[in-house]
Amino acid sequence: MSGTPVICICGKKNSGKTTLMEKLINVLSARNLKVGTLKHDRHGFEMDVEGKDTWRHRKAGAVAVAIASPGMVAMIRMEQQEPGLDDLVQLIGKNVDLVLAEGFKTSDKPKIEVIRAERSTEAICSVSDALVAVASDLDRPVPGIPCFALNDSEKLADFIVSYFNIKV
Repeated sequence: MSGTPVICICGKKNSGKTTLMEKLINVLSARNLKVGTLKHDRHGFEMDVEGKDTWRHRKAGAVAVAIASPGMVAMIRMEQQEPGLDDLVQLIGKNVDLVLAEGFKTSDKPKIEVIRAERSTEAICSVSDALVAVASDLDRPVPGIPCFALNDSEKLADFIVSYFNIKV
């Protein structure tokens, strides 16, 4: 794989995507990796408001934070149309070892889906959508796809590092 590795964290609303990203940022940063994050918000956004997702990503240790919504992208500049994931990765720059993208379920990038039983037992992504792993409180919700416990961010970080062959 060439370029900056990008993995999308997908799932239904309120499934725990941001919480999982915070945990992964902490674990990966503790391994001396520079992590950039991207956040997709279909409804518009306010940048860096205390308690909001981008603020949480930054507080967790991300070295770059960007958010995209139809009509806007932040590191802030107005756009006529929503930029693609690859365009946003270019905004973050080359000084990161890995980009964690929250959302972007329609991109062609590898995906980890968060499936929480109280929200749904069905995946929104499949292998054909580049689903490579699941974080869940269910036992193997997607047959044939590696499944990690929601609270096992260490093993999930190991998986990501191995998947992209990132030198730690």
